[in-house]
Amino acid sequence: MGGDTFTVDDALLTLGFGKYQYFVLAYAALAWVSEAMEMMLLSFIGPVLKRIWRLSAKEQSLITSVVFIGMLVGAYSWGVIADKYGRRKGFLMTALVTTSAGFMSSFSPNYATLLVLRCVVGIGLGGGPVLCSWLLEFIPPPNRGTWMVVFQAFWTVGAVFEASIAWAVMPTLGWRWLLAFSSIPSFGLLIFYLCTPESPRYLCLNGKIKEAMTILDRIAKVNGTEVPSGTLVSDDDVVASDQDSTPTKRHKQGALATILKLLSRELIRPTLLLWVVFFGNSFSYYGLVLLTTELNAGRSACAGHKVKAEETEDVNYKEVFITTFAEFPGLIIVALTVDRVGRRLSMAVLFFICCVLIFPLVFQQSEMVTTGLLFGSRICITATFTTLFIYAPEIYPTAVRSTGFGAASSMGRIGGMVCPYVAVALVQGCHETAAIGMFEVIIILSGVSILLIPIETKGRKLSDNVKQKCQPV
Repeated sequence: MGGDTFTVDDALLTLGFGKYQYFVLAYAALAWVSEAMEMMLLSFIGPVLKRIWRLSAKEQSLITSVVFIGMLVGAYSWGVIADKYGRRKGFLMTALVTTSAGFMSSFSPNYATLLVLRCVVGIGLGGGPVLCSWLLEFIPPPNRGTWMVVFQAFWTVGAVFEASIAWAVMPTLGWRWLLAFSSIPSFGLLIFYLCTPESPRYLCLNGKIKEAMTILDRIAKVNGTEVPSGTLVSDDDVVASDQDSTPTKRHKQGALATILKLLSRELIRPTLLLWVVFFGNSFSYYGLVLLTTELNAGRSACAGHKVKAEETEDVNYKEVFITTFAEFPGLIIVALTVDRVGRRLSMAVLFFICCVLIFPLVFQQSEMVTTGLLFGSRICITATFTTLFIYAPEIYPTAVRSTGFGAASSMGRIGGMVCPYVAVALVQGCHETAAIGMFEVIIILSGVSILLIPIETKGRKLSDNVKQKCQPV
């Protein structure tokens, strides 16, 4: 690249990570806290509604499943919208859907209405990858891993905050107030939306150079730095210049064209392998959360010690509150390894360590040993989940970043829908060995798949061009 041109990444390197990025991070963090709270509340309202509305076990489980079904639809749909119409429009729609459906669900008169509204909430929550892509496109490459770890930490903050609210609200005010309070962060997203900028990388790719420069100038002013001298260009223009060809005219691509690009020769291998990893990671994460309760309580039933139904209806808020803190050590591990060891290797090692930790659960263990092994396993899976949300959007070029990340996230939602049938149904059916064996197979497959992806993104710049991005390590 000549000295008279520069890309968005070149500009971000010069502008540095400053006050402007802190604002972008704060907005994205609020969205992440909101999503964590909406997901976490499911573990509190289910047992209560089962008792109040006299639901069966399957009907109680469906309250959670419909959220994942909605997220499955939303994760892909919002990605396509964000890649076609812009990041801001994408997460504006997700905030509107989540806020309205979340608040309205607190007024649900019956079970059917609640299912519909929670499914709509799930559709809105499926837009999480859009926020990740948007934030990622404002962070300079050297800081990307560290600050994305900080961003992911707000999921744990939201989960702990929700557990705190539930502990205070549920015993006194009831489940409707918990749903209403949990929608407040989403209202904050709408209030501050007008202050949010469009991604300069997205604007540049779509030929809106003047608008992109306006945002870069604003970042420079807030951060107290200067934009590089020269002309702003996209990676497509750089590649075209290097190949002595004329830059192609940009145009908005349709949903089918975006999907075909994900399955192109350059992207099909990382895309399919990433789907496997997302499925396995979500299956393992949500499954381990369920196993923490099922293995400690369910095995006694198989041994002939029945637990009274009345005792299982109440939520142990203190226990849930304390258990949620198990995710913080995983975040620390990610912060120490993601920019040193690399994304792929750190995830693979953690997947394999998780397999080692849960293998003893194939055999009968004491409650203390079972809890300790599951605690360690959850640390590993939390770390892989966090790293995966950093790694996945880095793989894809700007034109399909939100769509690619969203499609992969959709596969994760399928894993979340399937895991209760293994972690709950098999264990309650006294098939603990089969359940643990299934977890072992899926986690090992995830570890192998991440190693087979031929791209390491540690320290690399984001790209707008498919061929430039997907060079093997």
